Amino acid sequence: MPTKQHSFTHLQHLSQTMDMQRANRGYVDINRRHCKLKLVDFHIHENLAYHRTEGLSKKHLVARRGKPFKVTLVFCDGPWNPRTENLVLEVLLGNLSKRIHVQISDSSFDLHHWSATLYPGNRTPSTVTIHICSPVLSAVAQYNLLVHFENRYGRRSYVIGSFVLLCNPWLKDDPVFMPTKDQLEEYIISDYGMVYMGTELNVCQRPWTYGQYEPGVLEACLQLLEVSLQHCANQDKDNVLRGDPVYLSRVLCAMVNCDDDLGILQGKWSGTFDGGVKPTEWSGSADILHQWVSSNCRPVRYGQCWVFASVLCTVMRVLGIPSRVVTVFNAGHDGNANTQIEEVYSTTGEKLNLSKDSIWNFHVWVESWMKRPDLGEMFDGWQVVDPTPQEKSAGIYVCGPCPVAAIQQRCLKAPYDAPFIYASVDADVIRLIVRNGLVVGRKVDSECVGALIYTKGIGTDKPENLTNSYKMKKYGQMRSMRCEYNGRGEPSARLMRSSWSNGGDEAASNLEVSIKIEGKPTVGDSIRLCVMVKNTTTRPRALMEHVNAQVKEYNSNPKESFWKTYKELYLQPLESLAVRHTIPLSEYESAVAADGIVNLAVVMKDTVTEERVLEIQEFNLSSPKIDVEIEGGDSIVVNRQYSAKLTFTNRFNTTLTGAVLKVEGFGLLKGSCEARMSSLNQYEKIEKKVSLMATSPGTKVLMATFSHSNNPTAVSRSFHKVTVNAS
Repeated sequence: MPTKQHSFTHLQHLSQTMDMQRANRGYVDINRRHCKLKLVDFHIHENLAYHRTEGLSKKHLVARRGKPFKVTLVFCDGPWNPRTENLVLEVLLGNLSKRIHVQISDSSFDLHHWSATLYPGNRTPSTVTIHICSPVLSAVAQYNLLVHFENRYGRRSYVIGSFVLLCNPWLKDDPVFMPTKDQLEEYIISDYGMVYMGTELNVCQRPWTYGQYEPGVLEACLQLLEVSLQHCANQDKDNVLRGDPVYLSRVLCAMVNCDDDLGILQGKWSGTFDGGVKPTEWSGSADILHQWVSSNCRPVRYGQCWVFASVLCTVMRVLGIPSRVVTVFNAGHDGNANTQIEEVYSTTGEKLNLSKDSIWNFHVWVESWMKRPDLGEMFDGWQVVDPTPQEKSAGIYVCGPCPVAAIQQRCLKAPYDAPFIYASVDADVIRLIVRNGLVVGRKVDSECVGALIYTKGIGTDKPENLTNSYKMKKYGQMRSMRCEYNGRGEPSARLMRSSWSNGGDEAASNLEVSIKIEGKPTVGDSIRLCVMVKNTTTRPRALMEHVNAQVKEYNSNPKESFWKTYKELYLQPLESLAVRHTIPLSEYESAVAADGIVNLAVVMKDTVTEERVLEIQEFNLSSPKIDVEIEGGDSIVVNRQYSAKLTFTNRFNTTLTGAVLKVEGFGLLKGSCEARMSSLNQYEKIEKKVSLMATSPGTKVLMATFSHSNNPTAVSRSFHKVTVNAS
């Protein structure tokens, strides 16, 4: 814990140093005939508990703004006499300072001004206990605290220590106030989250340790503010503006990526990850923040969207802004800012890389809770803040904060970056079929983008569905209203033209085509799918079915095809037909890498009318499970040793060579442990036993990976939550 008391000699030394540095401001240590300051008691345990900041720092008193904390001054050589000497505190933040006269009073605190109160019963001949309260909109920062004894002969001054102020979501007057206990527990206090990945058809989840109680994390978050572009450009202005969570969140969002500044993470989405950590191997924020600090603010390699978002969520929670990680499935990336996503396919179903737009199978950002006095009450609440560097905003890679309510109501002029965020969750997808450079088929899909939006539920690992918070339902041919922010916190509205039309260049189809993936595809098993087609006319149809499969990363367009087939079909009037296909392991194992996603497309062509209908489905393959068993269960005690056993069973129908089972766990293990087997027969097991010892309480994650030489890119991963309790 922070040092509870400072000796008088230490105080005097600091005071003399301050006098030399700031002599022009009159810090003079004179008149030693009066009482002398011997000790200062910061009541660390009591203050931290009262401010709900326990565990955030071992170096500083951490308080929340708008709430008093107490400090006791202990004297020698006689008591302090309030009739002959004034007691004045001074708070320093960079070049800014505020003098606070200590008042002997029993009145309540003023939430809009600094105050220092000495209650009548808080004074003895050798001590005074002062309650210091900061304004509710104080800057989030580390402050220095001085005390002055002033009389008609002069002044004696001491630097008595420092303290950190954070936002206060428990205080109704703070812009980040959150009303319910369960929300505060989940979005501020909890150091554990869940990230949802994969596709909407096969949602995968992985735990993430936010790590706000790990040593050094608070200090890293404060350092992040000190090296920001805004602070370096104008320190005083930045210190003043840091009281506004809208400003604060925008600064922090930009600082999580390193594209414009000394930010934390460097992104990489393709190629090898030499010289860094593959994004899928991170499981917590603390290790990333520690690396950034220890390298003197050099970017940590590498991050992708869920890593950027999870680190930002940690920083926001540490600094007192309620935050959660949110996953958007089928997130649109609008490259030309027209809130539409264009995709191009060949007549055989191969997706062509001819568009600047793309759809990410999932994208992860942060929602942070705050008021928006710049917009009006209707836009208070959850705000999207996206630290993944995608498009520039005001010249730098930052996105948000943007009210979720503005996205739902389509108020696309509401700051910040509403059009880009809207396109991520609700853009229309225009799919074109081209042949010899000509468009021979066109379809508009108004439901694909933002099909599912998840966050971790309160008090559970199960997801909470946020889709309706972002998207109004689209009824028939008329879209919902588009609201335009008019700058006065009031919405104006106009009807949008329908993006789904039965006329023009998009004729009504007489063929109904759909794709169903059977079961839950798992690496090592065959992929089974069913194409269903219905002839809605009263005449027979001769059809040509083309089915094409391509592998893709979650955030990019597909690569070349790894499997394709075609088939002639004949349907009677009003007949429905189910056509089943199987993609064996041998067809995809060399193409589908770990975390890879399959883009499956069907083009159904009427050979008489040449009408073409396109249907697509994207899905991910689940990895075989790694079993984790911890001695005594998943709840352990700090500084005690426990054993854990990790097991992988080969359920593939072949022998695996060069099998490696690797175990890591920040805060549980030092480094990594491995088990190796030259060959692993079908149904044979590879095991690894490890010793765990946690050095700090909180939630930790044990990560296991299994790889083999048959297909080095096919890696199984398992993330296991471990709760560490104080002894």
